[in-house]
Amino acid sequence: MSGTDSKGLHPRNRHQGRYDFGELVRACTELAAYVRPNPYQDESIDFADPGAVRALNRALLGAWYGITNWVLPDGYLCPPIPGRADYIHHIADLLAGGGAIPRGGAVRVLDIGVGASCIYPILGHHEYGWRFLGSDIDPAALASAGRIVQANGLGGSIELRLQPSAANIFQGLLRDGESFALSICNPPFHASARSAREGTLRKLGNLGKGGPPRLNFGGRGAELWCPGGELAFVGRMIAESAQLPARCRWFSTLVSRSGDLPALLRALARAGARETRTLPMAQGQKQSRILAWSFQ
Repeated sequence: MSGTDSKGLHPRNRHQGRYDFGELVRACTELAAYVRPNPYQDESIDFADPGAVRALNRALLGAWYGITNWVLPDGYLCPPIPGRADYIHHIADLLAGGGAIPRGGAVRVLDIGVGASCIYPILGHHEYGWRFLGSDIDPAALASAGRIVQANGLGGSIELRLQPSAANIFQGLLRDGESFALSICNPPFHASARSAREGTLRKLGNLGKGGPPRLNFGGRGAELWCPGGELAFVGRMIAESAQLPARCRWFSTLVSRSGDLPALLRALARAGARETRTLPMAQGQKQSRILAWSFQ
């Protein structure tokens, strides 16, 4: 069943409790340069430092997911892995429908906005053996994802494809007769570049860091914002999914703002969705949710 532990993470999430930095340094020696005692004298890193965050991700991917070569171009989004893993585990429960989780290459998943990190396909393939098609509007991001796929021998399980139009999500991407068990998406959150910058300043303030803004988890352009932000992007996704209702058994997306849910649920009702699910997620103080819908 879908659920969370006392710390908020899904019970199958590998990243429960505190990081074992000794183990992680063994998986990625460059992490050692960033590990130091925090104010409570526990080993940690400076999460406002982009270099430290990238090294931590390389260590986590090496220690837990068998990824030995993961290099991200400067400026691109460096995803927090525990939260990304939670999406995969919750959505696996949705596919199971109360029974056994479907595993293996017969399960094909579409990742909208795969990004330079290719993180969801890496996690989903490792945990459940699923095959992925990752799409993006940014050729440079796809090139980075492609290098990661090839360097780690994942070419038979992860395919990458350019979405030629920034105005479309599914239209113009899918081939005749192509269908998926599931689509996933981490949509751009902000409505403008200015909003994204202000969000960065707030994060740094929460981490107790002043000075000029630097994106500790990176992110650029379409990774962070689009006109209308999350609400507009997911609204377009819903409208396009209604035009291609048989292409996915379940369509899904993260929704960061709880206040966006009522409008999105109304949009799904207008689009004729036969089933909708809202799956809560939490990591520490951060609350989020997955919105999933089906026309079947």
